Amino acid sequence: MRSVRITNWDIFHVLLRHALRHRWGALATLAGASIAAVLETTVPWYYRQFIDVLGATIPGISASADAFRILGIIIFLNFGAWCGRRLQGFASSEFQPRVMADLERESFSYVLGHSYKFFSDAFAGSLVRKVHRISRAFEVIVDEVQYQFLPLAIILIGATIGLGLRHPTFAIVFVLWAAMVLVLNYVASRWKLRIDVQRASADSAVTAALSDALTNAITIKLFTGASYETDRFGAAKDTWRTLQSWAWRRGEIISSVQAALMMGIEFGFLAWGLSRWSQGLLSVGDIVLMQAYLGIIFGKLWDIGRSFRHMVEALADAREMVEILELPHDVRDQRSAKPLRVKRGGIVFRDVSFSFQKKRVVLDHFVLSIAPQEKVALVGPSGAGKSTITKLLFRLHDISSGSILIDGQDIAKVTQESLRDAIALVPQEPILFHRTLMENIRYGRRDATDDEVITAARQAHCDAFIRACPQGYETYVGERGVKLSGGERQRIAIARAILRDAPILVLDEATSSLDSESEQLIQDALRVLMARKTVMVIAHRLSTIMLMDRIVVVEAGRVTATGTHEELLAGRGTYRRLWDIQAGGFIA
Repeated sequence: MRSVRITNWDIFHVLLRHALRHRWGALATLAGASIAAVLETTVPWYYRQFIDVLGATIPGISASADAFRILGIIIFLNFGAWCGRRLQGFASSEFQPRVMADLERESFSYVLGHSYKFFSDAFAGSLVRKVHRISRAFEVIVDEVQYQFLPLAIILIGATIGLGLRHPTFAIVFVLWAAMVLVLNYVASRWKLRIDVQRASADSAVTAALSDALTNAITIKLFTGASYETDRFGAAKDTWRTLQSWAWRRGEIISSVQAALMMGIEFGFLAWGLSRWSQGLLSVGDIVLMQAYLGIIFGKLWDIGRSFRHMVEALADAREMVEILELPHDVRDQRSAKPLRVKRGGIVFRDVSFSFQKKRVVLDHFVLSIAPQEKVALVGPSGAGKSTITKLLFRLHDISSGSILIDGQDIAKVTQESLRDAIALVPQEPILFHRTLMENIRYGRRDATDDEVITAARQAHCDAFIRACPQGYETYVGERGVKLSGGERQRIAIARAILRDAPILVLDEATSSLDSESEQLIQDALRVLMARKTVMVIAHRLSTIMLMDRIVVVEAGRVTATGTHEELLAGRGTYRRLWDIQAGGFIA
């Protein structure tokens, strides 16, 4: 899967863009945090005055009116800070879930917009993890900003002003020390970032290995691969474990250095303050003020180390999803794209060439015209390009050169959604949603009524086995439809195509998974389904080929012969050779 280079600013830009869609919630959250931080920073100044007033009061005599006045101010400031925290909390509880939901919704939508090749190169489980991670990363970053970075900035400014008013030298030393601790944390976090990025990637690899194995659990049992898969998963987990240990060890080194710096300034300020007090230059309240500010700052700076690390980990977690969001879609609608209008259903492949990554040529100047409502079978050896032709018709890939026209309209110049709305597909190996049978059939036309779904099921001869299921049409089919047999899944896919009733029909050997009795029933349904439609079939079996108006032989990405079954059989070419191999049927 292709990737793009992403910086931390790219990640912040994506998160900020979503946050600004809910700007009032963001402003209320930040306003509450700011109010609380400002008031909490002001409180130590009044504690200093309160201590000095008490120190000047003679024991046994009632506290002065000044002490009660200062106490009232302290209570008021703490109540104001409490109100700010409540505003912050309630606003954040509304703001964050909205943005997180938006992030996951847009990520989900953008991932679905990627090409067939993108999904061929990616693990579904890993993509699920990445979609969830970006919203979790946003939650972590916003929490750190509102509870740590913003309050710390306000407290540092307030503490510097407070100390500066009592003794400028204290303020200068304090600012230099705080700057040193912040720079240390930033540099240390960058030092740890490389490990965190690798850890996030290793975690995705673990998820991918787990998802891949569980998806193929039956294959693992049949081929006695449990030990092999356990070792494979264990190797991926060991890589993650090693990287996680490295990350935590680096975190401990950072914490140790930070703790030493905190002890140094705390004892240094106490000794310095004691010296100035003994000279009558500072009061007891001044020393209390210094220790109160240091206590607040220590709490924030100690947490800021963890906050930097949490931010770095969150950025690493969000990086993979942002890489996908910044990766342009391989197949995109043109800005001037218009809806496809299908009146007759004629299809033309005009000198079409296509290759994967410019190395493997699949179609080489392919030319084919299908008349409106004509039924054409594509036959040929494996690897000839038959499946690729149908994928290009759906525009799952963009062609290298040439053009594909439907009723004279270039499919590269119409919207993808309107193009695919005009084509119904019955794949060789249908994969169903883990939803009810009713929902799976209705996916062909999601506004269809229950009666229309049941009618389509009857035409596809699957109504009987559906009604025999425990909950009938409300029976869940399991992940990828594993609770159904191959033939049952294929009949559900045919019912879905019948319900869609699109003017163009593509069949990837729609009877290949059916037994002879079921196949006879499906042939009747296919005759009804194909009536008055343009049909393209990847054909392997005689029963399907005999329903076609014309057979097209494809070899090495080109049309090498075309005609009816009898005409091609008499020609002694590739078609005759493949026919003789099957001896009574057709195997590509």
